[in-house]
Amino acid sequence: MNYARAFLRSKVAQRMSILFIICALFPIAILALLSFRNVTDQLHQQTQSRLHQANKLISMAIYERLVFLEAELNRVASDVKAVPPIYQTGTTQGYRIHLKDIIKSLEVLADKDIPVSLLGEFKDRPRMTSEMSKDIFSGQTLVITQCDPDGISHIYMSVSVETEPSKKCILQSEIDPDYLWLAAGESSLPTLTRLLVLDQTRNVLFASWGSAAEVPKELTQNRKNGSPAFFEWAEGQTRYLADQRELFLQSGFASQNWTIILSEPKAYSFAPIAYFKKTFPLVILLSIWVVLFLSLSQIRRSLAPLQQLKEGAQQVAKKDFDTRVIIKSHDEFSEVASSFNEMAVQLGRQFKTLTTIAELDGAILSSLDVKKIVKTLLGRIPVVFPCQGTAITIISEKTGSSGWTYTAKSNPGHDFPAERTNIEPADRQRLEANPETFSLGGREPLPQYVRTLSRQGIPWFQVFPVFLKQELAGIICLGYENPPRLSPEDLNQARQLSDQVGIALSNAELVAEVEQFNWGTLTALARAIDAKSSWTAGHSERVTKIAMAISRAAGFSRSERNIVLRAGAVHDIGKLGIPNEILDKPGELTPQEKIAVRQHPQLGARILEPISAYTDIMRIVLEHHENFDGSGYPNGLARGQISIYSRIFSVADGYDAMTSDRPYRQALDRKSAVESIKMEAGKKYDPMVVDLFLMIIGDIDKEESDEK
Repeated sequence: MNYARAFLRSKVAQRMSILFIICALFPIAILALLSFRNVTDQLHQQTQSRLHQANKLISMAIYERLVFLEAELNRVASDVKAVPPIYQTGTTQGYRIHLKDIIKSLEVLADKDIPVSLLGEFKDRPRMTSEMSKDIFSGQTLVITQCDPDGISHIYMSVSVETEPSKKCILQSEIDPDYLWLAAGESSLPTLTRLLVLDQTRNVLFASWGSAAEVPKELTQNRKNGSPAFFEWAEGQTRYLADQRELFLQSGFASQNWTIILSEPKAYSFAPIAYFKKTFPLVILLSIWVVLFLSLSQIRRSLAPLQQLKEGAQQVAKKDFDTRVIIKSHDEFSEVASSFNEMAVQLGRQFKTLTTIAELDGAILSSLDVKKIVKTLLGRIPVVFPCQGTAITIISEKTGSSGWTYTAKSNPGHDFPAERTNIEPADRQRLEANPETFSLGGREPLPQYVRTLSRQGIPWFQVFPVFLKQELAGIICLGYENPPRLSPEDLNQARQLSDQVGIALSNAELVAEVEQFNWGTLTALARAIDAKSSWTAGHSERVTKIAMAISRAAGFSRSERNIVLRAGAVHDIGKLGIPNEILDKPGELTPQEKIAVRQHPQLGARILEPISAYTDIMRIVLEHHENFDGSGYPNGLARGQISIYSRIFSVADGYDAMTSDRPYRQALDRKSAVESIKMEAGKKYDPMVVDLFLMIIGDIDKEESDEK
């Protein structure tokens, strides 16, 4: 207690303590509260986002199964139309085998005829209104739901079929719910989540935790318009966080929308925060006490030494480098004082040269071009190290025994001429034997790398070899009319400058290697893509060649053409995810196989997504099969929604595909392919890009003919 009172009598200590409380303890407390609130909010947002994404994936899976069922019914309808009446042909056994796992019952229903069963039996046929029949006969697929008195839901899907000329019937089916909810089953749901599917009248179609009777009423009741999609509900003592979204069936079916609700126990979502609530306040309180105690103790011990160091620093700030700080506390402050005094001596010696050499270092290291580095050195070295001439030799990495020597005398505006230089074995041996520096001149034979300055009347030289990866990469020579007398500090500064040149050359080399590696990676990817199938060999290179020619005709800049060049190598990278049996199939693809092939733009974008360097070409990979009129895939974009790069690749890719053999057809002749592209201008292809293509295709064909 006496210690504390004596310490607090100091006004400086009192002010520092008060400032510490204001500037440290209060911010720590406020930061702790804000952190706690932020963690809670972030956890809530992450839970909401996670539920929303999971619910979205489940909804998409259900919708995809409905689309698949629609395709299967349409295929059956096509068979009924092609071989009427199919129920008399004895082929219904095939539908039983093919559709038994996805459809409970299937029948053909005419207005006045008795329904003909193709698969199973309808226990309770759907109640169909005239409006529903009208929708079916207009070509739409009808999806309706019904619930029986036991609360069991039934889902029906119906399409139109023309069994005889001018006679339309309805092909209706009852969907097997086990197939439809397969993606939403408990094994596929996130941990501890519950899934509920409601139809347009809020009847329960599916509940992952039991029957419809077990579903709380608050989930089946209509929610008010404008209510948030994310809400809470309770079941007994357990509260749940839920995400509700509409499954929009009206866009593809004659049906009302369904509602998908995905729930997760709130306790599970906020389990991490429970432990956090217990420990966080204790940790903060303990931290405050520890910091308070240690800080007050250190403030007391640091007052006197800090004051002395402060006064010494003020003198140094005034450029009084002869000042000295004497501290006899026999602790780290004594060591700091000794280091401070040594620093003052060194600062006084180096201050005069640091300002100028720092500018030179920055100019060298900021450039990645070797010639710019050399030009900077030749222009600035005489300012830092007064001399009568400067020569810089850059050794060729390929030969190691020759290079170019750039020279400059000490007169402004010199053109820095370059001269081819050979490094003789004896000269190399001397450079390697003296890696720091050495002087030469007088009557001794001079090496080639200083003869240019020698011819200009400069007889003496101080040489600084530059090494990169332990190999001779360059030579810096300072020329003098008299034998050089450089001080140790000057030699040290010059040696540091030489090291900086080595670093700059290394940076330039690394940039070149990285660029070469990037192009090598793209080339390897292109070859991997083309090697996927023998039918696509060389496809990426040919498409890139055409796309580059179009981009040049369009007046693209060098950076824009570089995007085209890189995108061409990987535009079909998504085909790596398509099985070879589909790519090499000689016959027509099935609908499922076509869907698989049309996924390759999205697969390609997904493959390139983790590589940030390929961000600018991901859109080209994703859009190069989009059509100008909006009929393409995967997103049905049109006109200006499609990037100009993608529109160029659409033409280039289409032309090469038409003029190349495929397993299912022979290649078109070039004239026919060009005519086909002309006809598709404004439909599949951008007319402006087609015009550019017609301008350059003749030159490309001629060039390829000359190569052959």
